[in-house]
Amino acid sequence: MATLKASILLKTLDSDISGDVLSDLGRRGSGAVHVIMGPMFSGKSTSLLRRVKSEISAGRSVAMLKSSKDTRYAKDSVVTHDGIGFPCWALPDLMSFPHKFGQDAYNKLDVIGIDEAQFFGDLYEFCCKVADEDGKTVIVAGLDGDYLRRSFGAVLDVIPIADSVTKLTARCEVCGQKAFFTLRKTCDTRTELIGGADVYMPVCRKHYITNHIVIKASKKVLEDSDKARAESCVAAII
Repeated sequence: MATLKASILLKTLDSDISGDVLSDLGRRGSGAVHVIMGPMFSGKSTSLLRRVKSEISAGRSVAMLKSSKDTRYAKDSVVTHDGIGFPCWALPDLMSFPHKFGQDAYNKLDVIGIDEAQFFGDLYEFCCKVADEDGKTVIVAGLDGDYLRRSFGAVLDVIPIADSVTKLTARCEVCGQKAFFTLRKTCDTRTELIGGADVYMPVCRKHYITNHIVIKASKKVLEDSDKARAESCVAAII
């Protein structure tokens, strides 16, 4: 009966989302891991929130987590770039969540959503425990690569244990084609540099390569202590 009610509630959702929810309902207690990844501005948080809301509509108990490093829009909410929010727990790590949430309350959870998953060093360990040992569904949303197109955090490590993997794309801010990569618009070289449209832009392969060459050249100028010239070079090209 619960599955029938859920199928009615989920009729209007995307088939991939509703299919995953119904599949997880059918094997409640066995655990599952679903990964949503892509570049910045590809709708990862939006997709995560839609999935979480569909789980709630299906009668499942849900908790949302995000890294305490991300304070761009709100400290205690997952917020999309267009301002849609959902209450969450902001944590420095994942493995401490059951204790902080309360073991009895944790045991009653069916689904755990994780936003900005690339910031959690214990992501793989947590997903294994929650899905394999505790029989819960974990929905992971995060960047698959950094601004240099290298693996970012442990998001890609989770793929071998995932039931489903969704790769999202954005729109290239230069030409409007599909964007698979995140371009950093500043000369800062830190891997973890939290920011929005003021720091990053989604780009296609062609414009990633073109702009990255220019940005590398501007970094050389920066190393020569001409910061103003470097920043203006990047701004002019982008």
